[in-house]
Parts: sequence; C-alpha cells; structure tokens
Amino acid sequence: MHLGQQNPVVDGISLKELGDSVLVEIEPRRKGLPFLKHVEYRIVSKCFQIPVQRRYSDFEVFHGLLLQKFIYRMVPPLPPKRILKGVLNSISDREFNDSRRRGLQRFMALVIRHPVLAGDELVSIFLSASSADVQNMLRDAYKKIGDEFLTSQMALHGKVYLPEDIQTHAATNREVIANIHSSFNKLRDVAERMAQRSRENSTDLLMFGKDLSELGSDTSDLPVNATMSKAWKTQRKSLVELSGEFDLLADKAAHQGSREEDEVVEKLNLLLEQLQSYKDLCVRHDSGVLLEHQRAFEKRSGPVAKHLKYQNSFEQPESRLTQQENTIITMEMRRYFSFLCLHQETQLVFTYLPLVTSILGTFVHSQIQGHKEMGDVWGDLHPKLKDLFESANAASSRSSSQKHTSRGQKTCAIIGPA
Repeated sequence: MHLGQQNPVVDGISLKELGDSVLVEIEPRRKGLPFLKHVEYRIVSKCFQIPVQRRYSDFEVFHGLLLQKFIYRMVPPLPPKRILKGVLNSISDREFNDSRRRGLQRFMALVIRHPVLAGDELVSIFLSASSADVQNMLRDAYKKIGDEFLTSQMALHGKVYLPEDIQTHAATNREVIANIHSSFNKLRDVAERMAQRSRENSTDLLMFGKDLSELGSDTSDLPVNATMSKAWKTQRKSLVELSGEFDLLADKAAHQGSREEDEVVEKLNLLLEQLQSYKDLCVRHDSGVLLEHQRAFEKRSGPVAKHLKYQNSFEQPESRLTQQENTIITMEMRRYFSFLCLHQETQLVFTYLPLVTSILGTFVHSQIQGHKEMGDVWGDLHPKLKDLFESANAASSRSSSQKHTSRGQKTCAIIGPA
C-alpha cells in the first residue's frame, strides 16, 4: 500500500502493510589487497530473495540518492563510516563492524518498510543488481527521472488534500514527536545499561569460577598436624567442580545481555532512527528545500514536468515575466507537496509507535526468562554446596575422632595397666 492511494492524508496504513524484511550480514572474508582490505555485506531481501554483496561506499551512494530523490520523505540515517584513529584494536574493530552492521540492518529495514521508498527503482536496483557497478546503475536511474515531485501525480493537486490549518498541525505534531523522541532516548539508554550490566555480570561470574578453579587446583602440601587438613583437602577437590557451575551462570548472564541487546535495544534504536529521520525531514522542510530545488522544470518526465512544458509552450522567448510566474507557481506547488509529504510521514511515525507495546512485552519476557534461567542454575548449585559442606564436616569429624583415639592410646601406654 502506498500513502498516495485514495486520499493521501487519511490515516489507515497498518504495521502489517509496512512491507518486507531484509537481512544484512558481514561476509566472513574481507576483500581487496592485503593492505587495503574492506568489509563487504551480504544483503538478502524477502521480496527479491537474491543475495547481493555491497560495500559501505555502495550504501553511501544509495543513501545520498535517496535523499536527493525523496527530499520530502523520511530517509533513515546511515551508521558512521569509521571511528577515531588510534581507537581500533582487534576487539574494538570487530565490535565496530558489528555495530555498523546493525546500523545498516536498521537502515535497510526502515527503507524497505517505507510505503513510498520501498517501491522505488533505486531500492530495486540496490537489492537485486549483482553487478559490481551498482553505484553507476543507481546514478543513471536517478538521472533518468529526477526527484519525487517531478513524477508524483499528487504534486499537481497537493493543496487540495491539505487542511487550511496545516501549518498549525505540523507544528503541533513536531513538538509531540520531539517529546516522544526524547523519552525513547532515555528508555534506550536505560535498556543499554541493563544489557551492559548483564555482560559485566557474566564477566564477574566467569572470573569467580576461574578463581575457584585455581583455588581448588592448588596442590600445595598441608601441615600433617593441621586439624582441618583433611576437611580442606576434601573441599578443595570439590571447588574445581563448582567452578563449572559458575561458568554456566556466566553463560546465562551473557545470553541475557545479548537478548536484551537484540530484542529490546535494537528495536528501540529502530524507532529512534525513524524519529531522527523525521526530525531531519523537518529541518529540511524549514531550511528551504523549496529553494534548493528550483530546477523543477529541467528536462525530466512526469506529470509536473509535462504541465510546466505545456505552459511554457505559449511563452515567447523574450517573455521573462512568464518565466518568473512559472517559477513562482512551481515553488508554490513544491511548497504544498512538501507539506503533504510531511503530513504523510507524520502518519507513518504514529503508525510505528504502537511497536512500543510489543517492545515492552519483549522486555518483560526477556527479564522473566533470564531470571528463570539464572535461578535454575543457582537452585542446582545450592544442594551441591550442601553436600560439599557435609562432606567436609564428616571428614573433619573423622580426623578429630582419630586424633582423640590416638591421644587416648598414647595416654594408656604411658600410664600402663592398673
């Protein structure tokens, strides 16, 4: 379903209608020369089902052309290309690449679910063209058509679809969405800290188990006359076994951190990036996208271009007044079209907001599942500790009894028979 069908300012699009799913993965092997290797990404769309390989530079070209063609639409942001020099190492490099992959995944998800962007030729080329020359193919496709205003049927009649108080509506919606964006930022930050704490808990539990194992593996000789030496020897052997339980606890905590990151933080990031793209759209709208696109009547096809060419056919070459009037008309048409698109994009934002309920449900479920898994392991550990202490106490009692018996025999030997 496209937002332009029927009355374009009527709400009615649902989450189920928001398109396709897409998967972005890092290719296991880097390409290029040994000193100039680069990361490639494997993209598979449910719609095209054709695996394609893309470099980050391909995403940059694709993103830039989407912004040019759909300047009146929400175009999601790309993740950063690189981080500061000197920060990278073998671990942070992998982390950065995975973070960027997640960002590209969110970018593609928002593009493919956008009811206008998803059906565009640029998206089709990016998701299906196997040619290594995909960047030139994208540029050529854009040059043939131009921006959305020149090809949209709604551009001629944008004013008809808009209420008289559209500017008031736009300002109110912008303020509401800005407040929502701020709240989502706080929720995402809290969720990130929780996921980080789960990962830190995993590290601490792993270290705790390692220290137990080292303690239990100590083979140092104990004093022969130590009262509790046998008890300690018994306990020490059990510590190595117990360390395995803490390894399991660490694994559960790490899994919980990953679950919180994948199921909660990522979904909040998806919503945040859509809200950020809405804010960027509002900035473009305010900062004069109308002035940036005065080349409205260049040699392009589409209903708007034909309409303007028809008007220009009656104009004498020397009539600069007619040309100025046409320019004003075009700018007015773009102004109304910009408001119309902004209104549609606002609808799309509010269509996505019910996902918060789903995210909250996922968050609650992940906490229940994580605490249950951890609780089961702790529950299994408790009887093992009980057996360990009982064994140690039994060994201690036997040692003490044997010493008392030995002392009694020595005493009898000294005193002799009565």
